[in-house]
Amino acid sequence: MGAMLAAGMAALLSCNTSGSSNTKTAEQDSVPNAIHLFNGKDMNDWTAKIRHYESGDNYANTFRVEDGLLKVRYDGGYDEFDQQYGHLAYNTPFSYYYLRIEYRFVDEQTKGGESWAWRNSGAMLHGQDPKTMLKDQDFPISVEGQLLGGDGQTERTTSNLCTPGTNVVIDQKLFTPHCINSTSKTYHGDQWVTADFLVLGDSLIQHILEDQVVLSYSKPQIGGDNVLSYDAKQKQDGKALTGGYIYLQSESHPVDFRKVDLYDLSEYKDRPADIERIVKQIQQKKP
Repeated sequence: MGAMLAAGMAALLSCNTSGSSNTKTAEQDSVPNAIHLFNGKDMNDWTAKIRHYESGDNYANTFRVEDGLLKVRYDGGYDEFDQQYGHLAYNTPFSYYYLRIEYRFVDEQTKGGESWAWRNSGAMLHGQDPKTMLKDQDFPISVEGQLLGGDGQTERTTSNLCTPGTNVVIDQKLFTPHCINSTSKTYHGDQWVTADFLVLGDSLIQHILEDQVVLSYSKPQIGGDNVLSYDAKQKQDGKALTGGYIYLQSESHPVDFRKVDLYDLSEYKDRPADIERIVKQIQQKKP
């Protein structure tokens, strides 16, 4: 486990000693079963929200399941991408969890996509309810684990952080810029990449690649800019984000997802030592 993960968990342990009991039980050896948010068959448990369309309208079959993969494609009616950003929300909100996503970028960017959106997708965490997004809203108010691919030559980190309508705390200071890069290596080509996220309410969020923490922050909260055409009632600046919806993103480049698994840690909320143990055991389950 990376040093940053250990440090983050140590901070939680220092604030809550309820998980440090010397009494060991069978329950303390257990690991929650993975919830397969993507079941490999359909999107019945998901809701699409594409800019300029109502929540639930999967315009142009942008999100689809084929060959056991959840795919993002633009061959069903995108003559121009035209900033029609899309998001696919899992219908159940979560607060404390470990999320594992396996993704890859394929093919060519669709016509009209911005240059920054080349091989660009994301996992939106603590997102607003998709039913509360307005028709012309571009991004859900959320914290984004940005997923990026390399061009074969240039270094380009992945599992970065972007903040549409939110702010976070990094190094004990409120971070208000829109994005910050992680410390990850670059993943070039069409290879599958496994991106993990440890999300503990508003106390700690970590982006993890190959068992190493590449970005860590806390206190996600509503605030700032970088989201358009939203319902003002949904943007209460300063409100702590302790949970919310998980989204997968469409930003003009085709992308495949073959695994979206979640380990619910809510019952261990007051037992940080158990969370640390469970995270280690999950990371031993290699894809």
